[in-house]
Amino acid sequence: MSEEKSGTHPGPGDELDRYLDSVLIGGREPFTAVVSDYDPAWPSRFAELQGRIGSALGDTAIAVEHIGSTSVPGLAAKPIVDVLAVVADVDDESSYVTAMQDAGFVLRVREAGHRMFRTPDRDAHVHVYAAGDPAIRDYLDLRDWLRVDESDRTLYAHVKRHLARKPWSDMNHYAEAKSDVIQQVLGRARAWRASAAS
Repeated sequence: MSEEKSGTHPGPGDELDRYLDSVLIGGREPFTAVVSDYDPAWPSRFAELQGRIGSALGDTAIAVEHIGSTSVPGLAAKPIVDVLAVVADVDDESSYVTAMQDAGFVLRVREAGHRMFRTPDRDAHVHVYAAGDPAIRDYLDLRDWLRVDESDRTLYAHVKRHLARKPWSDMNHYAEAKSDVIQQVLGRARAWRASAAS
């Protein structure tokens, strides 16, 4: 997911719009998806963001990880770097929101168990979760699986390029349209992780 976490909000249509209106700060925004070939500069961009977040949050940041398609070498992606920041308590906004804003990030999503900041240029999204949230493992399993499985990288890139041909009333509608394939790939990623751990 670009602005929100994967598979946790209502489906398409009016129900999704009502949900988005309740969690998006600044409202819905028309969106045209641009899917680019993999850019080898994306890891360096993540490293810069990781440094900014680490400097801003200090020990409050339990972990800062590169997630999403830009974290997978060879995978086509929107040129928006997704970052996962783990904190002890996502609801304790006083421990991180002001620090993130002072570091130049803008709070965009406030929903149960999840906050999302973005850069003013909208070229990076920082997803904040509490330690132990199952979404953390899902993001990492999906990333790590796509790094090793060419077939699912190809499948996911094909779906994204197909969906990018359509106009979207908000980025989250585009993200929701990918949810079925994400769940399929995530199922394989979880099985792969479980077999590797056994």
